[in-house]
Amino acid sequence: MGTDETLTIALSKGRIFEQAMPLLAAADIRALDDPERSRKLILDTSDPRVKLVIIRASDVPTYVQYGAADLGVAGKDVLLEHGGEGLYEPLDLRIARCRMMVAGKPDPGLAMHPGRRRLRRIATKYVRCAERHFAAKGEQVEIIKLYGSMELAPLVGLSDLIVDLVESGNTLKANGLVPLEHICDISSRLIVNKAAWKMKHARVNDLLQALRGAVASSVPAAAD
Repeated sequence: MGTDETLTIALSKGRIFEQAMPLLAAADIRALDDPERSRKLILDTSDPRVKLVIIRASDVPTYVQYGAADLGVAGKDVLLEHGGEGLYEPLDLRIARCRMMVAGKPDPGLAMHPGRRRLRRIATKYVRCAERHFAAKGEQVEIIKLYGSMELAPLVGLSDLIVDLVESGNTLKANGLVPLEHICDISSRLIVNKAAWKMKHARVNDLLQALRGAVASSVPAAAD
């Protein structure tokens, strides 16, 4: 987890990194390298006591849970799948916002009618979220876990529906699919290792307060 003098923050490349950096700048934390250009996986920052660890988005909660990073920024979708063990989630950063949806072909009779001969097949990488959603409706389904483009599954008959993240809906529309059910709103959250929260509380709390102020001032611009 680093020394008591160092905070390690786990981030993923792309949208989350780009939208998190202006918030971290409010705490005078700026990356000295661009992760899209650099091969480094641990980035120095303008604050010598803060390091950024660049990892796959789905791994961020695990790194924080086991203390390989003190803090992290993770999408709520990733946290729901992870389960949140060993983590505090003190702040919604209100970045990388989208919706988790059930989607499929625009045929409500096929897509939404549960009284069919076989279980409906749901393609998704969000297995836990899909299972909880359909269980809450009292419907048994067959979950097919995929890692690539979900939109292809109903087009080739692999699944009846998909559960995926939807931002603009343009990808669904381009493939003849429509959103059918809203599961939950998604945004990225600051997460903290429970041991770091206790052992480095003053430093973590200072960062949390700076981020809270930055989020509050940026809410109008971040709104959908």
